[in-house]
Amino acid sequence: MINQKYMYTFRKEERLCSRKHLDLLFKNGSSFLLYPFRISYLFVDASADVQAQVVINVPKRRYKRAVDRNLLKRRIREAYRLNKQDKLYLPLPTDRGLLLFSIQFVGKNKYEFAFIEKKLNATFKRFQNLIQPDEIHQ
Repeated sequence: MINQKYMYTFRKEERLCSRKHLDLLFKNGSSFLLYPFRISYLFVDASADVQAQVVINVPKRRYKRAVDRNLLKRRIREAYRLNKQDKLYLPLPTDRGLLLFSIQFVGKNKYEFAFIEKKLNATFKRFQNLIQPDEIHQ
């Protein structure tokens, strides 16, 4: 069997679908803005096969046509899928539980994939800087 840890997949288990977890994330989670993304995150004590669950959101208010929303979501999903292992999972502390992660697109333009990937990598780096000091103080 191939080691799932290093496969660049985006399985159903990695998607945040639970209404309970979504409510918890948006009520109690921390967030930051790094244009064109607004990131919300929360660590919860829950058993899961994965280290993080993510939801990707592109607002209907800004992009009326579903074609445009789906294009942006596809690009963000692909950038996440390719970079999650190195930039998100490996530096993630294992003793903090399951990470609930929300990526909301707040940009005004339809950006190319290269730009979205570059910004998502910067977002992961900023996220690591935010959670690293917490790990030292515990």
